[in-house]
Amino acid sequence: MKQKADIGLIGLAVMGENLVLNMESKGYTVAVYNRTVSKVHNFVEGRGKGKKFIGADSLEAFVEAIERPRKVMLLVKAGKPVDDFIEQLIPLLEPGDIIIDGGNSHFPDTVRRTEYVESKGLLYVGTGVSGGEEGALLGPSLMPGGSPEAWPHVKEIFQAVAAKVDDGVPCCDWVGENGAGHFVKMVHNGIEYGDMQIINEAYHLMKDLLGMDAFEQHEVFKKWNQGVLDSYLIEITTDILAYKDEDGSPLVEKILDTAGQKGTGKWTAITALDLGIPLTLIGESVFSRCLSAQKDLRVKASETIKVEKTTFGGDKQQFINDLEMALYGAKIISYAQGYDLMMEAAKEYKWNLNYGGIALMWRGGCIIRSRFLGDIKDAFDANPTLENLLLAPFFKEAVLSAQESWRRVCAAALVHGIPVPALTSALAYFDGFRSERLPANLLQAQRDYFGAHQYERVDAPRGEFFHTDWTGRGGSTASTTYDV
Repeated sequence: MKQKADIGLIGLAVMGENLVLNMESKGYTVAVYNRTVSKVHNFVEGRGKGKKFIGADSLEAFVEAIERPRKVMLLVKAGKPVDDFIEQLIPLLEPGDIIIDGGNSHFPDTVRRTEYVESKGLLYVGTGVSGGEEGALLGPSLMPGGSPEAWPHVKEIFQAVAAKVDDGVPCCDWVGENGAGHFVKMVHNGIEYGDMQIINEAYHLMKDLLGMDAFEQHEVFKKWNQGVLDSYLIEITTDILAYKDEDGSPLVEKILDTAGQKGTGKWTAITALDLGIPLTLIGESVFSRCLSAQKDLRVKASETIKVEKTTFGGDKQQFINDLEMALYGAKIISYAQGYDLMMEAAKEYKWNLNYGGIALMWRGGCIIRSRFLGDIKDAFDANPTLENLLLAPFFKEAVLSAQESWRRVCAAALVHGIPVPALTSALAYFDGFRSERLPANLLQAQRDYFGAHQYERVDAPRGEFFHTDWTGRGGSTASTTYDV
């Protein structure tokens, strides 16, 4: 074994442990450290026994064990723990050494940390890591950003451990400066929230409207995974619906219906609001988790707010076919909105994002990998200045072909009182996006009426504003115009 490690990793929880095993399997010697030192000993004598790992009992020994320029990766809880380790590492490192944050950090923190670490003569990388436990072990999707000078030093290791697609193309490439990598990972997670929510709504409709049990649904999802919906989340949903509890019944039906979240979906929605991007499907997905968490209140409401249940009288198989197309249409909207957000962020933060390359990074190893990511890459290859995915011929035709089925599904859900907030909000976005004229003219009149906020006219140049004295009691003074 080499005397010095190629890279070091701090944080031997699920992701960290599996990622270092991945690194070692690709021929790298890895130094490992954990704040709870017993975890280091347990790992080196357990899953890491006989492999190329250097266990360290202290940060000083850990840093000393890594060859220069040192590459130190953190896989610890986002927030203060990252800042704490950065402060502890800086005195131990030398100019040109690299600190890598592989956790789910909020991108503004990565922007701040990159500037701070660079001011100390070091380099910084904030990288998204997607794929969960299995991805970390067998090949995740990696989305690195930060100090551009760091990329040549970490590229070989990152691309070696990343998932591979097609003829060995790694699902990892440089995203951009400072917080770009963590921003793209945040959007990835937002899309993940949306995908999961629309799948859950399909499950809800099949269960409560069509009366299908989990095992019947398993067969439907299994078939869907062989078509346009082929994706990791459809695949694991297929497995979950078939999984039996000890008594032979579906385990999924015994799981409490309160969803957890760690904040990345919320960050995506808040960022969209800050940048003025209509991220409706992902926003509804976050709120759906919040509503699910109000379990006790929902139980109380269900006992007092009674709505008569109606029976589904349509063609069951036709509805299932429609549901597949509804999922497909909504899924495209989710990605279109996510890409819209990335495009606006690139302008705001002056990032040069490779949108086709991002789709390629998501094609393997990550939670949102799906069949049409290759079509996203093709769309941006054909038109690098594409303004919205829905304007690309493939996606425009796909959504148009799905819309009739999608409308029937949403209509049935509304008539029968089954909540499908993500499916309906995505459809509303599609209808709004394709509308030449929306009712915001009335809204602007209302704003001008009560607040003298002014409006533009269709028969005047853009940027020229007008104010009307709607009541005859106002003056000619108007408010200044600005957008938050």
